[in-house]
Amino acid sequence: MQEELFEKDLEIDGEHIRNIFGELDCYIKRIERSFRVTIVEREGKLRVLGDKTAVENAISVIGELYELSQKGEDINEQNVNYCIALAFENMKGAMSSLDDNLICHTINGKSIKPKTLGQKEYVDAIRDKMIVFGLGPAGTGKTYLAMAMAITAFKNEEVSRIILTRPAIEAGEKLGFLPGDLQSKVDPYLRPLYDALYQIMGAESFIKNMEKGLIEVAPLAYMRGRTLDNAYIILDEAQNTTPAQMKMFLTRIGYGSKVVVTGDCTQKDLPKDVTSGLDVAVKVLKNVEDIAFCYLTAKDVVRHPLVQQIVNAYEKYEKKEEARRERKASAYRFSGKKRYEK
Repeated sequence: MQEELFEKDLEIDGEHIRNIFGELDCYIKRIERSFRVTIVEREGKLRVLGDKTAVENAISVIGELYELSQKGEDINEQNVNYCIALAFENMKGAMSSLDDNLICHTINGKSIKPKTLGQKEYVDAIRDKMIVFGLGPAGTGKTYLAMAMAITAFKNEEVSRIILTRPAIEAGEKLGFLPGDLQSKVDPYLRPLYDALYQIMGAESFIKNMEKGLIEVAPLAYMRGRTLDNAYIILDEAQNTTPAQMKMFLTRIGYGSKVVVTGDCTQKDLPKDVTSGLDVAVKVLKNVEDIAFCYLTAKDVVRHPLVQQIVNAYEKYEKKEEARRERKASAYRFSGKKRYEK
């Protein structure tokens, strides 16, 4: 017996139709494929047909996109995919809570705010805790959101300076072959931090504050022996620190300071026999009060959708490899035990 077709209507102002539908109706087609529904538009009214649960989920996604469009957002593929994922997890309406979490605006007037629930938890933790570890794959906004929070705190005079640092680990290339003095050699490793500063603060403002010593971008080695009071400190690419470097960095913190440590434990450039300082810190500090650990996942990737697929593919591959190594080790232990028994 064929199940009865359910239908539901949703009215949308004509000016938002194009934004929600996307180029060549690509977003609305994505919603149709995801929920196996049919969506028909007639003079500002959308009719959704299909299974009842699927129709309600599709209506929920379109409604959330409509809210974003009404607030002046340009709908993109990440918005659509994330709304669909939330609907499948029975978390309808969660996107609306993100829009109230504005951090600041870029020099071009673009608003910076969390785009996923994981990012929202990360930003909330930065507001509430003295030290926050932001852990997750590339493209989850770990560094960019931390930079936006630091610049906002600096502009609001909550801190007197910003210090941005990362370990100058050689990712296959040698520092010695780069031209110039030491600062010139490490600048390429700090370039992502400069880029974010230019985009949020503007080149002129950044250079002026840097000349005054109010903003400092430096390799981690420059932190040794200092005490950092009343500062907003961001340690980027922390997976490339050694345990000694991480301990040195965390013990630099003074009064009135806030620290954000970001890293991706799957992208280490350390030699194979060197333990990551980030891995050790997660184990050692997990129960320390006023320290938060935020774990971002592939769901929080806000770059091109292909990046999310790449992250997922690598995660699956690494899990298979780990399972294969465990089976091999188990078989080796078992065979050794048999030989011993003989």
